[in-house]
Amino acid sequence: MRLSIPYPAPKVGYWEPVTATLNWCEEDYYATKYSAEIVNTITNFMFMYLAYRGISNCLRNQHPTVFLVSFFGYLVVGCGSFAFHSTLKYPMQLVDELSMIYTTCIMFYASFARGRSFIFSFLLSISLASLALFITGYYHYLQDPVFHQNAYGILTAIVVFRSVYVMESGLRPQWKAKERELRLLSGFSNGHADTAHEDANGLKKNLSKEEIEELKRCDDRDIKILKTMWTMIAFGLSSFLGGFALWNIDNIFCNQLRQWRRDIGLPWGILLEGHGWWHLMTGIGAYFYLVWGIWLRHCLNNNQDQVELLWPRSWTSFPSVVRRKNTANVSQKKNL
Repeated sequence: MRLSIPYPAPKVGYWEPVTATLNWCEEDYYATKYSAEIVNTITNFMFMYLAYRGISNCLRNQHPTVFLVSFFGYLVVGCGSFAFHSTLKYPMQLVDELSMIYTTCIMFYASFARGRSFIFSFLLSISLASLALFITGYYHYLQDPVFHQNAYGILTAIVVFRSVYVMESGLRPQWKAKERELRLLSGFSNGHADTAHEDANGLKKNLSKEEIEELKRCDDRDIKILKTMWTMIAFGLSSFLGGFALWNIDNIFCNQLRQWRRDIGLPWGILLEGHGWWHLMTGIGAYFYLVWGIWLRHCLNNNQDQVELLWPRSWTSFPSVVRRKNTANVSQKKNL
């Protein structure tokens, strides 16, 4: 008994002719005349679903507005990619690819503007808007996908490395020691600068037993948070890079993969659609980054005890940051 059906002959497409500068390895209009690349189209539902989760979570838990805007950008990426692969029209290609640049610029702003002056933030926003407009115009002029891919890759790498640096410097107890000493020396711990003094071993603070215990609790808490954050980074980055690798295999070995798909037949042949896997895996990787960014922002704002990460840590679950219940007592603790 045959457990597959042969690939049908290509149909005359509803959206023809193709005007995009890119056409992927999936054969055009073999499933329906209304979608040029059916697998590359429907895999964008992952973006739409995760965008819905992210937007709902931001609204429900009142996360910083910049992340709500980022999730809307993430949704536009998914919708743009859906339209592009359905039609293979150049305007839809621009919506797909340029929305990736714009959303990354929003995250760039979120990473670099936190804690900075209004003037710095304003100038940064103007610079990023100008950069996005330059990339848009120059890409439209060149119509070279490599330019877009390089621009997106560079922006993404800068944002990720910056976020990792901020995470480590802002949460790692050893990195915070000098700042904490200065704050305690200034009397921030109990409101009096004369409660701290310098001895032969350096700065020594007159802390109560309760303050010392709270300090240790915060350090232990932040170390646990960092371990979980690094797990999230590894998970998201592995998904993103894995999708990128499958996409490149799809490009390099396209002729062989097309032959294998036809040999295997439907529906199993769709498992060899590398660009579809790119959508699924990069969608997951980007979602993990956004959730990590939300959690990191709350932690940098010293709200670790007011929020928590919900993540069963399985391949079938997605994390989310929610506000804890009954945190009134915790919020009254001293911020050391």
